[in-house]
Amino acid sequence: MASHEGERVGVYPGTFDPITLGHADIIRRGSKLVDRLIIGVTTNPSKNPMFQPEERIAMVEREVASLGIDNVSVVGFNALLMKFAQKQGATVIVRGLRAVADFEYEYQMAGMNQQLNPNIETVFLMADVSLQPIASKLVKEIAMFGGDISRFVSDAVCNDVVSRIETIGRKGDY
Repeated sequence: MASHEGERVGVYPGTFDPITLGHADIIRRGSKLVDRLIIGVTTNPSKNPMFQPEERIAMVEREVASLGIDNVSVVGFNALLMKFAQKQGATVIVRGLRAVADFEYEYQMAGMNQQLNPNIETVFLMADVSLQPIASKLVKEIAMFGGDISRFVSDAVCNDVVSRIETIGRKGDY
């Protein structure tokens, strides 16, 4: 989908397995920087996802709808990020940063992406201080061991994760 003339389009890519309150914060803030923000839900089998791509897309769509932001859409993709962004008519990649460790990886990725397409800028948003420790991987680990994840995800996502764990089995049950 090409952008309209003069429209600033941004892409916020991620696995969103599951989408957290930190992701929602970046979506809310990123949507203010562009005319249209596309949440790109990517497949990443190396991350051992808990949810299938279609489930994650539906989950992100539901969470975006609950934020009440009308310039955000959700699209699944399984391609090189810069090709996806170009196809969407994007001129901006939005990325969230939690810590210095994130910065090193994201800085390297931004450099590689700039080499692939110098017309698309990467914009980093620092996570809200209260949300900095939240990572999907940790949320899944806490939930797998029966911990409370309600401070890290919406109620609906919490229910999704708990339901999934009930079907796949919890770790640490002795």
